[in-house]
Order: sequence, then structure tokens, then C-alpha cells
Amino acid sequence: MSSIEKPVSLSQALWRGFTMRCPHCGEASLFGRYLKVVDHCPACSEDFTPQRADDFPAYLVIVLIGHITIPAVLLVEEMFAPPLWLQYLIWLPFIAFGALALLQPTKGAVVALQWQLGMHGFAQSKIRRDAGLDVARAQARLTAHA
Repeated sequence: MSSIEKPVSLSQALWRGFTMRCPHCGEASLFGRYLKVVDHCPACSEDFTPQRADDFPAYLVIVLIGHITIPAVLLVEEMFAPPLWLQYLIWLPFIAFGALALLQPTKGAVVALQWQLGMHGFAQSKIRRDAGLDVARAQARLTAHA
């Protein structure tokens, strides 16, 4: 940790997670494989073993893809009334590829949310970050008054 480290905001942590980077440093990849979160960040050594994303990212992706797909299917049906086989040909790949494309970024954002809020086993990491930032702020105040 540098002498004066800026805190990571919730939006910054979520964006780093969504872009599949470490929510702490933003340097290294958060994933070792498609949905396997690394145990430790290779750049800053942040511990990610406490993460418990479980099925929440999948639920979020299902809701998002469903809210995009269903209105689009209804709109296409009302405007063009294509045959059923064509509907399947269009929408099944869209749903499959959309879900696969969003699953990893969504899991990264969920892990980043847990990390930022100190949920589950990330409480100790949050306490360490907050304590380190308090020391850095105190040092900054001392050097500013000197």
C-alpha cells in the first residue's frame, strides 16, 4: 500500500469487477478460468477466497436477458409475425450468447460488491483497507501542516 492510497469507491469497484479486473487494484484479472475467481490477485495479493457469488450472477443474467428478450420477441411477433422456426433461429442464439457473454462480468461485479462492502469473509479486508486509509489520511494531514 502506498503512503497515500485513494479509497476505491463502490462504483469504481463494481466497474473493475464488471471488466473482470481486481476490484482493489484494477491491475490483474479477477478470473483464472471462465467462472473461476482467482484465490489471490497476482498484482496486489488481495485475497478472494472468501467470495460467495454462488448463483446470484446467473439470476441477474436471467432477469436481464429476459427483460431484453421478451419485449423484443413480442415486438417482432406483432410487427412481422415470422414463422415459429424463424423465431427460434433468431432468439435462441441471442439468449445463449447473451447469457454466456454477461455471466463472467456479472460474477465479477458481484465479487467486487462483496469485496467493497466487506461481506462474508471480506470483512477483515475492509477493516484493513479502512485502517490503512486512516493512517494515510493522518500522514497527509501532518505533511500538509508541516
